[in-house]
Amino acid sequence: MTKITFVEANGTIHETDVENGTSVMEAAIQNSVPGITAECGGACTCATCHVYVDEKWREKVGAPSDMEEDMLDFAFEVKPSSRLSCQILVNDDFDGLVIKIPEQQG
Repeated sequence: MTKITFVEANGTIHETDVENGTSVMEAAIQNSVPGITAECGGACTCATCHVYVDEKWREKVGAPSDMEEDMLDFAFEVKPSSRLSCQILVNDDFDGLVIKIPEQQG
């Protein structure tokens, strides 16, 4: 299991244990983390699972694909650390990953 910490916009912390191969979005939904609505269910056709990857994890998590970049145009308050959580698949290298949730979703 890989530990992921979700931080709500108000600072509330949710520590989760996630199976490898699960998307960060699925992990949030399975653990009832508020702020990720995931309306499209992980199909990369909306921006309701928008998150910020903590700075120290950005390189390891990687950059968004072109399709993901296009969908991020529909998100609020996009930053260089923005990703769609449905497009981040958990693996052992992500143990300790910190994900911040924006105040509102697209």
